[in-house]
Amino acid sequence: MIKPSIVLAIVLTSLSWAQSPPGPVSAASVWQTPSDFADQAHSACDKLSLPTKFADCVLDQMTKAGAPAAAVDFTRELYKNNGGQIGILAGFHKAGPVDIAWVKYPLSLTNGLLLVNGHPRLVNAEDLKLLDTKDMKSSFQFQDLKNQFPKVSVWPGDRDGKTWPNSQAGPNGGVQFVIGYPLRNGCQTCASAGYALFTWNFDPTGKFLGTTFLGMTPPPIQPAPAQSQ
Repeated sequence: MIKPSIVLAIVLTSLSWAQSPPGPVSAASVWQTPSDFADQAHSACDKLSLPTKFADCVLDQMTKAGAPAAAVDFTRELYKNNGGQIGILAGFHKAGPVDIAWVKYPLSLTNGLLLVNGHPRLVNAEDLKLLDTKDMKSSFQFQDLKNQFPKVSVWPGDRDGKTWPNSQAGPNGGVQFVIGYPLRNGCQTCASAGYALFTWNFDPTGKFLGTTFLGMTPPPIQPAPAQSQ
């Protein structure tokens, strides 16, 4: 007869394995999607109405298209953490203690940045709610800009995966990332008004501390109106 204490030890060991946290995000999770992946995923999954069923279908399509298990696991974790958006790790840059991930959202044809392996594990650098827009809007730069662009606002970046954010030492041994965001005059495709720069701040252990408004780049030079003859 097996002693209850032994049974309890087996159960606890099983639970510890089941609840073990995932390993760090790394280049092992990077996957370059085939050119027809978005079309294939839409064709196979759009008929599914429940969001979770749709996500499971896209994950299955990733496996069928040759994505490594680590890439599928990353997409599954991101889906659970970013409000149900399907994102695929397309590039990874080691910075430590927080690293940078370039993510493609193939079903919406957009790209973005995550700051990963800190606390929280995944920080979405395109989440505008995390930006220090209060200080931006009260700055003299922004107030002057509104004279030229009355409807100016900040928008998420559409990252190309070629230019990585600059990292620098932060206060008390922490680390900061400088990231720019497009300023547009009323809509995402409206006239460009330059870029707003923010630092993303982390302590030495990788804990996210918030963002700080850094400044703005000047808007592009507008062409002079044509002179009538």
